[in-house]
Amino acid sequence: MNKAKNEVKIGHRWVGDQHPVYVIAEIGINHNGDIENARRLIEGAAKAGCDAVKFQKRTPDLCVPQDQRDIKRDTPWGIMTYIEYRHKVEFNKEQYAQIDRICKHNKIDWFASCWDEEAVDFMEHFNPPCYKVASASLTDASLLKKKRSTKRPMIVSTGMSSMEEIEAAFELIGLENLLIAHATSTYPCKTEELNLRMIHTLKALYPTVPIGYSGHETGLAPSWAAVAMGACFVERHITLDRAMWGTDQAASVEISGFERLVANIRDIEKAMGDGIKKVYDSEIGPRQKLRRINTLIPANNDDLILQATA
Repeated sequence: MNKAKNEVKIGHRWVGDQHPVYVIAEIGINHNGDIENARRLIEGAAKAGCDAVKFQKRTPDLCVPQDQRDIKRDTPWGIMTYIEYRHKVEFNKEQYAQIDRICKHNKIDWFASCWDEEAVDFMEHFNPPCYKVASASLTDASLLKKKRSTKRPMIVSTGMSSMEEIEAAFELIGLENLLIAHATSTYPCKTEELNLRMIHTLKALYPTVPIGYSGHETGLAPSWAAVAMGACFVERHITLDRAMWGTDQAASVEISGFERLVANIRDIEKAMGDGIKKVYDSEIGPRQKLRRINTLIPANNDDLILQATA
């Protein structure tokens, strides 16, 4: 079979217009530095039918601006500096090895959005199926080139970015093995700022690239609408409880919500059909029973001949 014009393989799954929607549950930092929380989120995502879970990986000493490091903040572990907090929520190599085992046991892909080049080197130990480029990193040329150098597929989110910035990023890294996610980087995002028609815009601009949706809204309807509009993949944050402490929790979906999200995405896929009009076998009975006129046959350009049923 010839490779379709806009499909990319992530792990064992092809992602593109001719394939089922690839569903990503972003754990991010909603685990709050607790491996048990991460385990419950992975298991919940797998049970819901997600294809992958995604984490965020930072090297705090590289990512936290100098003027923010000593700012005090209230956390579940008490008052601490921002740099201390960033270290607190980062998993180490042993913990990610445990995450790798949990994901393999649950037969679900996992990868991460790395926020610095050292984090990419860290993640390479785990042979991820792809990398995510967070919206905040779209203008980081060095990081884009670092991820591209791994030769792995890249999912790039486009929130908080102008079209000029988006075009410059793709001119830098090219379109090969690339997936693009429409996003608005507000947590949670107002409905009127979701701008789902950007999915069509991106599809028209980049017809060889799978286009998806990374949503940060409350509720599920916009994500289902994105699928109906042609999103090849959908990413939503997952949480154990939207009331938990953490900046992303309120814009996340609880596990029961993810079960509904995935189930209805699969129903939407079935309902979309192929766009070719046909009379289904299930319609033959009602057609015979309910139609007063059986056929409407064009005779020529001027006339229509009506054939009445007997």
